[in-house]
Amino acid sequence: MPLWLREHSWRQSPTAVYLSLPLRGARATPANIFCSEQYLKVSIPPFLFEAVLFAPIDDTTSTAKIGNGNIFFTLYKKEPAMWDSLTLANADKEKLQYLRENAVLKAHEKAKEETEAKKITKQEHKKFALEATMKLEEAERKRIEDLKEKERQKVAEELELWKNQQKDGDKYESIQKKGELQQEIEPLKERKSEKMNKTHIPNEGTSKTRLKSTKGHGSCSIFSQNLKEEQLPAPRAAATIKVNFTPRVFPTALRESRVAEEEEWLHKQAEARRIINSDLSELEDLKEEEKNPDWLKDKGNKMFAMGDYLGAVNAYNLAVRLNNQLPLLYLNRAACHLKLRNLHKVIEDSSKALELLTPPVPDNANARVKAHVRRGTAFCQLELYTEGLQDYEAALKIDPRNKNIEKDAEKIRHLIQGTTQNS
Repeated sequence: MPLWLREHSWRQSPTAVYLSLPLRGARATPANIFCSEQYLKVSIPPFLFEAVLFAPIDDTTSTAKIGNGNIFFTLYKKEPAMWDSLTLANADKEKLQYLRENAVLKAHEKAKEETEAKKITKQEHKKFALEATMKLEEAERKRIEDLKEKERQKVAEELELWKNQQKDGDKYESIQKKGELQQEIEPLKERKSEKMNKTHIPNEGTSKTRLKSTKGHGSCSIFSQNLKEEQLPAPRAAATIKVNFTPRVFPTALRESRVAEEEEWLHKQAEARRIINSDLSELEDLKEEEKNPDWLKDKGNKMFAMGDYLGAVNAYNLAVRLNNQLPLLYLNRAACHLKLRNLHKVIEDSSKALELLTPPVPDNANARVKAHVRRGTAFCQLELYTEGLQDYEAALKIDPRNKNIEKDAEKIRHLIQGTTQNS
């Protein structure tokens, strides 16, 4: 049975009513107060205060302050006027019951409208985030296509320039060969002209001997024999030398390569192709660049920055299925699970990242610190403070100058000491 609070004081102005209600040692919160246009109720078990107001008020601008053992209401009137009393007088029980039920009904309708408005606003924000993500992806895709087109044009121009250079080189070689032949033929013509001059101006002795020597040889003369002996051989035919190299996947020469590292890289590529070509239904509709784990990691990072943690987790999940040896995928997915309060998954992903971040070297020190801090945070939120402190101390060993980690570790030590003392 509730105890009615009858003691209260009030005063008014033409625009507002000021009501002071004592709490009698009870502790009130905003959840204990219900106010509508013409109905005011304060329920602090076992105390109860209820009032059907004299005239309607503006419940959206009215305020209530709790402190010093009182609740002080400032109720703004809808119409400026002076009230005869605080509550409605000469009202029967049926009217009072109707006013109470109507006030509660209106409050429920208002709460429902606010919930719907919040839902619509959330959907609009989600739609805006999706559109922004799609625009970013489209801009990135267009940038990549432009780069490809520029490279394609550059290669075509270089090929055309090479063809022109080859044509110019062939022309130059042909001209050079013609000049060499001309240089070789000119001395031959000079020798022939000299011999012809000698035959046209012979002396007497030589003419007799020449006539004697030509007898019995028919039409064959000494000039034709000398010309046949002095003719140059035909130019050698041009040919192409073909050189066959040992087929290799990598462009470097075998003497300059690292065989062990190349074989490991080829093995990883074959494993990635095997996973991609497996019967994964979600990969059938993806483009080639979307099957790249690095591209999926960048997409997950963008979604995480925009607050779409579930979308980021999906991107990291697909990237892990394509390549499960990248520690940053597990580390980033742990951050998403920490935002979503999936604490056991945070511990699992952080542990997997630490397994892959071996051996511990300065290059992966920052990643190992993040993994220890995220796993330690998950342990602390699960109230496993001892395990969480171990992770924070491990992070401090890696990065002893980090003041934030040192402060968090000190807080965890105080929590452990307080828990021990209470037990």
